[in-house]
Amino acid sequence: MVAKQIVFTGHVQGVGFRFTAHRMANRHQLAGFVRNLRDGSVEMVAQGSAGDIDDCIGDIKESFPGYVREVFINDIPPDPKYTIFKITF
Repeated sequence: MVAKQIVFTGHVQGVGFRFTAHRMANRHQLAGFVRNLRDGSVEMVAQGSAGDIDDCIGDIKESFPGYVREVFINDIPPDPKYTIFKITF
């Protein structure tokens, strides 16, 4: 199991991005959260297999063509407190 912090920039707030990310993360059986940041970007922490995380990011980007400008991905330590994936505020 691995964990990654992913930050999506572009026109990613107010377009259903978090709800889509939540649906995709559940489809790929990931744990963690997604939330809006004050600077207009969206942060996602995803925990699961590396392949599932990569596939989830790809699915999210495909769902928002022209909306996502950049994606920043950082490896972080897995945290056992994440057992489900949720939207936080």
